[in-house]
Amino acid sequence: QVQLVQSGGGSVQAGGSLRLSCAASEYTTSMKYMGWFRQAPGKEREGIACFYTSGGNPYYTDSVKGRFTISQDNAKRTVYLQMNSLKPEDTAMYYCAASLRPNLSLLGPEYNYWGQGTQVTVSS
Repeated sequence: QVQLVQSGGGSVQAGGSLRLSCAASEYTTSMKYMGWFRQAPGKEREGIACFYTSGGNPYYTDSVKGRFTISQDNAKRTVYLQMNSLKPEDTAMYYCAASLRPNLSLLGPEYNYWGQGTQVTVSS
C-alpha cells in the first residue's frame, strides 16, 4: 500500500509563493501518473495538474498554468508543486494523488492513492 505524505503549505499574501511536497513511501512501476488537486470550502474538488511518473510534460489546467510548476525528485520519491503569483482564489486544501491507471487524467476517481492534504491560504 503506497502512502503519500504531504508537507508545505501555509499562509501567504497575494503575489507570494509556496511549495508543496508529496513524498511516496515507495515508487512502483505500477504508479503511472500523479496529480495535484484542491478543494475550496463549499466547492467541489478540482484537479489542477498531473504528469506521468515516467516523464514528459505535465498538464496544467488554465487556472494555474504559468503560475504552478510540478517537479519530482526520484531519489527522494518526492513530487513538488511550486506555486507562484498566488491569488486569494487559490485558497484551498491541496492534495496529491497517484494513479495505477494508464491514461493521464484529472478525474479524482481515476486515482488510487491520496495524500492527507495541506492547507494553502492566500490573503489579499
